[in-house]
Amino acid sequence: MRRIAGALAALCLTTGIAAAADPTGEWLVADKVAKIKIENCKGAYWGVISWEKEPGVDKENPDAAKRTRPTLGMPIILGMKPSDPNKWEGQIYNAENGKTYTASISLDNPDLLNVRGCVMGFLCGGEKWTRVKAETTGRAAPPPGSPAPKTTAAAAPAQKSVCSAVGT
Repeated sequence: MRRIAGALAALCLTTGIAAAADPTGEWLVADKVAKIKIENCKGAYWGVISWEKEPGVDKENPDAAKRTRPTLGMPIILGMKPSDPNKWEGQIYNAENGKTYTASISLDNPDLLNVRGCVMGFLCGGEKWTRVKAETTGRAAPPPGSPAPKTTAAAAPAQKSVCSAVGT
């Protein structure tokens, strides 16, 4: 009886940990040139560029009308839905080449996000993003050694809710 109670307690604890996995928050990309803010929007996770080391535009977008839009505030994590415990699948947009890929995100631990994208379902690549810790003022700090973000009119979209930025 003691073994059954112990097994049930362990199951409850591990289930609680899995249920607590949450990719919401702000993440610093692997090469430290941008931060992505992820929110749950009606049951799917979406992420937008919330900070960038250098301002950019979406010049490689296949839609010519979007090639002049600022990358700051632009959605790149698109409609990630739960697929397994601690894993979400959807799409990711790569502004460097203007392509959208089938993708997944998963938490290696609460502060490390594994981001993977695939072409044709088997040519995959990825990187690990680190969670941005908020300063005591409530604002996220730029990565160590990075210049302060440039203040421009384009900064306004990043301050809006991710869900409103993606129209959900």
